[in-house]
Amino acid sequence: MDKNPTLIFLHEGLGCVDLWKDIPLKLSRMTQCNSFVYSRLGYGKSDGCKLPKKINFMHWEALRFLPAVLDAAGIKDHIIIGHSDGGSMGIIYGGSPHSVHLKGLITEAAHVFCEPLSVDSIAKAKNNFLNHDLKNKLEKYHGQNIDTAFWGWNDIWLSPGFINWNIEKFLKHIKVPALAIQGRQDQYGTLEQVRAIKTGIKNCDIQIIDDCGHSPHNQQQKTVLELMAGFIRKLVAKPAQSI
Repeated sequence: MDKNPTLIFLHEGLGCVDLWKDIPLKLSRMTQCNSFVYSRLGYGKSDGCKLPKKINFMHWEALRFLPAVLDAAGIKDHIIIGHSDGGSMGIIYGGSPHSVHLKGLITEAAHVFCEPLSVDSIAKAKNNFLNHDLKNKLEKYHGQNIDTAFWGWNDIWLSPGFINWNIEKFLKHIKVPALAIQGRQDQYGTLEQVRAIKTGIKNCDIQIIDDCGHSPHNQQQKTVLELMAGFIRKLVAKPAQSI
């Protein structure tokens, strides 16, 4: 396994290590690749961070923090698996000079521009956090970081300046094979997101998953794991392994 690329998992805007659950372990077993999972600052059990975040916070994570993490961990060849904001960070990273050891990119429900649908759903999440049970559901994963995790994500996406956020310019600079996955019923982005990714990356396969929202690896786990594992095995030339 040590000779194969390491799978790097980049979580969503409200995610953390624990919210990936057993997905990294399953993919490691299916592909014979090691997995590396971390929570960004302000999430899960990681240290906190200062708020408010800036509009370019994903650029900072992808171009400064991620390379530093990989360097500190001694990771060379790797494959990025990014969900939602994590997928967007993977795109920024993949289209930058930092990605010299990147061998492949998988995105799930990634954003490359801001849409009204995204803003509307994030506004609904704010209401659920303030008035319903979303805070309680997330608190068991984020603990004392709960407010930092939620408001760091929610406030910046709902800020007036974020409507013009766009990272499509990075797509054409991604030279590694890519797999872009999106649920057909994704409540945070239309299929224009995955189509833009397909258009922008020279070597990119897209998979649109039926009966699936914003979290394909949870909502259609078997299908998505098989898609990811098949993509990874082609990169490492390994035979199929059972889940």
